[in-house]
Amino acid sequence: MSHEQLRATLAAQSLPFVELFERQGVSLELFSPRTADMQQPHDRDELYFVASGHGTFRREDEVVAFETGDFLFVAAHVPHRFETFSDDFQTWVVFFGSVIPHPTR
Repeated sequence: MSHEQLRATLAAQSLPFVELFERQGVSLELFSPRTADMQQPHDRDELYFVASGHGTFRREDEVVAFETGDFLFVAAHVPHRFETFSDDFQTWVVFFGSVIPHPTR
């Protein structure tokens, strides 16, 4: 599936992501929140590769600016979200590795 086909799929559905690939503990999605990023911490590590746009990203207490071409890493169970983002923001998301049980507190 081409990037343009994925963009069209995203535009036509209510979900802010579309999964392109999943195999042996690795999945690839295109993520494009529309008004707010409501994601919760995940149970696997994640890589973000910003495909287009710019904004700010929060990972726990750290806030960083991002733009097209940037790479972001989030460990499993770490609270994170894209706090601000341009209208054209889209990012590739790679979930990888085994599911990591939530640490007991």
